[in-house]
Amino acid sequence: MTTIVRRLRHPMILLALLGTAPSTPRSETTRWQAHVARVTISRDDHGIPHIHGRSDADAVFGLIYAQAEDDFPRIEANYLTALGRTAEADGEDAMWADLRQRLFVDPETLKADYAASPGWLRTLMQAWADGLNFYLATHPQVRPRVLTRFEPWMALSFTEGSIGGDVERISLSELKTFYGQPTPPTPEELGMVPREPSGSNGIAIAPRLTANGHALLLINPHTSFYFRSEAQMTSDEGLDAYGASTWGQFFIYQGFNAKAGWMHTSATVDNVDAFAERIVRRGAAYAYRYGKQLRPVTTRTVSLRYRRTDGSMAERRFTTYRTHHGPIVASSAGRWIATALMWKPVPALEQSYLRTKATDLASYMRVAGRKANSSNDTLFADNKGAIAFLMPQFMPIRSDRFDYTRPVDGSDPATDWQGLHTLSSLPSVASPRVGWLHNTNDWPWSAAGPDSRKAADYPRYMDQVGGNARGVHADLLLTGKRGWTPDALRAAAFDPYLPAFAQSLPGLVAAWDALPAADPQRRTLAAPIAMLKAWDHRWGADSVATSLAVFWGDHLWRDVGGVAQAERINVPDYIATRVSPQAKLAALAAAVTRLTGDFGSWRTPWGKINRFQRLDGAITPHFDDAVASFPVPFTSAQWGSLASFGAKRWPGTKRYYGTSGNSFVAVVEFGPRVKAMAVMAGGQSGDPASRHFADQIADYARGRLRPVYFYPDELQGHVERRYRPGG
Repeated sequence: MTTIVRRLRHPMILLALLGTAPSTPRSETTRWQAHVARVTISRDDHGIPHIHGRSDADAVFGLIYAQAEDDFPRIEANYLTALGRTAEADGEDAMWADLRQRLFVDPETLKADYAASPGWLRTLMQAWADGLNFYLATHPQVRPRVLTRFEPWMALSFTEGSIGGDVERISLSELKTFYGQPTPPTPEELGMVPREPSGSNGIAIAPRLTANGHALLLINPHTSFYFRSEAQMTSDEGLDAYGASTWGQFFIYQGFNAKAGWMHTSATVDNVDAFAERIVRRGAAYAYRYGKQLRPVTTRTVSLRYRRTDGSMAERRFTTYRTHHGPIVASSAGRWIATALMWKPVPALEQSYLRTKATDLASYMRVAGRKANSSNDTLFADNKGAIAFLMPQFMPIRSDRFDYTRPVDGSDPATDWQGLHTLSSLPSVASPRVGWLHNTNDWPWSAAGPDSRKAADYPRYMDQVGGNARGVHADLLLTGKRGWTPDALRAAAFDPYLPAFAQSLPGLVAAWDALPAADPQRRTLAAPIAMLKAWDHRWGADSVATSLAVFWGDHLWRDVGGVAQAERINVPDYIATRVSPQAKLAALAAAVTRLTGDFGSWRTPWGKINRFQRLDGAITPHFDDAVASFPVPFTSAQWGSLASFGAKRWPGTKRYYGTSGNSFVAVVEFGPRVKAMAVMAGGQSGDPASRHFADQIADYARGRLRPVYFYPDELQGHVERRYRPGG
């Protein structure tokens, strides 16, 4: 059968053959055949799929099939993570992340949730599973690592789309220590290693500030590269959404339709809390104190399979513990630590899908009323001229007497969550007088400049991180500006100013100026200091000052990052205000030495160091200085670059290679006909043999956005291939 399937291109003939296979129930092939007959996939000249189905379920079937064509391994990897089954592919070391996930994800519960979910949602989940199973049946050369079949309930394990869900806030080293494998915190957990923010930029501009009188929206997620696919999904039932869809999910996560657009950014709110439980041993069982009560600790056995080094499978069982606050994930100072977070799979999936069909702010807010978005701020714009900054709608009410950035006393009932905030009680902002809104994973108190909500009017837990350099940058770009066009907003998204260095480098120059005349550093550092002093704090591929500043900042980060994290200060702010003059000078000397050692001269332009390289389709990145790569002028978002490129040295390399940051950039104008332009990291396909594996790298690095073909007349003349799934 394999040879026949590989040679056949007509989907109906292929389906007829599959229906005769004993492993494929005829009822399933009948569903497949019905979807195939109602779905058309049009690939444009960048390989981006434009899917049309008669029904929404048909569009879901076509979307997930097209995703699988482009990068099935990433779909499978995401669901191995979501289901807590990665160790079945990657081995025992991955078991702890699986355990963390399975503290919340229980397959039997998800099956029950699926059975109880609304009929329309079950139909979409079934179409999702059918699309993936049809892909595997028609591509026998594809060998899944673990997931050879997808069930519709599995879609409920991965509903929200963010880069790093709430569950990933739980420390793996602490979890391993509690459940039997003592493990010290990693340098990343301690903040000792520079780490690119997993966040995003969003900007919305009202019609009165734009040249054409139309609202504008910047969509700029910062994720690991190749984390999302670009697509358009339409149906005869009114679906017409375009944008970035996380591999394996059947909704457009960040994007727009003909009338409205939405951009999610990681929020700074505190809605994942830790409760320190007072545990009492009661024979073979445990209890925990809650007020004057002793409540039993709930136990559950979690069985995890993992792949041995010889390829065989083994199993390990864990007895896990839970209080009413949540599962136990650590211990500290003799207390067990329980984690409380949002786990509402059905409402979360409903909200993620239905908001793609919202046509204005009012309909978007009706969907938001499900309160199943926990991790994202949202920037919104529509063709009626409305713009909005929206806080996460899942916001537990708590007593502001307690500091929820640290574990609170779980035995005190006053620390408990007391329901959820109403949407009107959140510090969201709609259509501000200033005419613009932004979020850069910073606090909400600057989202609308002078029209922002005031921190004093809200509980502390509405923000637990503060501002950042990108927020400062956005304020500078937006304040007092009028006449915005899509091209002007694109230029702002790639504006090269680095406010973190504008803040911190004067202290370095002052430290050098204060050196005694006889100090040898006055001579050895004179030229680098002169270059930094004259620098305009703007990145560029030919900029030597950018190289010096980044290497200087990275060195200091390794020295003070852990301390800054412990004191809850942004590292760039800590460098500017807390680092001694002597340490700043020593870091510059170290940066000069490293640049000279690695590249032959400290006068090395940034573009020769900071590179984009895509060697193959492997999910785990690797790089090679001896192989061609492309210069990227922008820097890490940590230094205030709105265009983010999270790069570092890798094993065996001296150059920096990026793996995260700008992953999808789009500018959308909401006129009578929506207009958009976009670019993504690398290319649409994960197959190195595809012409669309790396065809967007040059445009990506240069900040050039291509037209989006949203309407059929725009797509006309740009179709590389039009076909039905399986064809």
